[in-house]
Amino acid sequence: MKKHTARIGLLTIALIACIATQGRASALDTFKNETGTIKISGGTAHIPAMKAAAERIMSANPNIQISIAGGGSGVGIKQVGEGLVDIGNSGRTPSDKEVQKYGLNMFKWAIDGVGVVVNPQNAVKAVTSDQLKAIFAGKITNWQQVGGANKDIDLYTRDEASGTREVFWKKALNKGDINPKANVVPSNGAMKTAVASDPYAIGFVSVGHIDATVTPVALDGVIPTLDTVKQGTYKVARGLFSNTKGSPTGLTAKFINYMLSPEGQQIAAQKGFIPVK
Repeated sequence: MKKHTARIGLLTIALIACIATQGRASALDTFKNETGTIKISGGTAHIPAMKAAAERIMSANPNIQISIAGGGSGVGIKQVGEGLVDIGNSGRTPSDKEVQKYGLNMFKWAIDGVGVVVNPQNAVKAVTSDQLKAIFAGKITNWQQVGGANKDIDLYTRDEASGTREVFWKKALNKGDINPKANVVPSNGAMKTAVASDPYAIGFVSVGHIDATVTPVALDGVIPTLDTVKQGTYKVARGLFSNTKGSPTGLTAKFINYMLSPEGQQIAAQKGFIPVK
């Protein structure tokens, strides 16, 4: 992984250097007189920031069309690797195998946490790591076992293509079992909607997606928030990556430049993520 980390660092430095040459002009100026399309897919945590950036770019230049789809990190990596999209987003670092197979370049433009969430009506606001593992493994099945109501726990998870799921599974569950009977939802947005609609639900979402419709659950005494992720006290965190097949060129390179520019980093912060700069 050191080799790939070095690659990320060098590419990021190169892009930032390119941005610096634009002087004090707006980062959107680089899209003037351009025409074409950018296709993006993959991690769903990325979508709010990506959409906001795309809207600004297309408003500045209607001759550019940007499409953004989800599908999960695995889908984004596969689709960009197969040339189906220009940018494949992932909420995890692509594996060595994926990098070698597809010739990927990786650009980290934000940091995010993955937090446990319950319905606001739920009295349970904190769990230990051991309790969380037991809940997701299906060994604890009633909220009363962790200090809540005498009601069955409705478990929600993501499919195996999800980078959010992978980070949660590795860092929150320590690669423990996830009950195969758990309800599977396709995105961070769908997870939030499901938990908000079910008084006895428990699930996990990108910290950037947490709002008043769901309640974050403290894990071992630490509540998942942007501040605790930034401070490093909340450990279930990951980078948000945009991946390209080979070195990006044209509009694709300019879009990634924009995400790394001060304006793009401000968008990331506004959408609930921690900028890398």
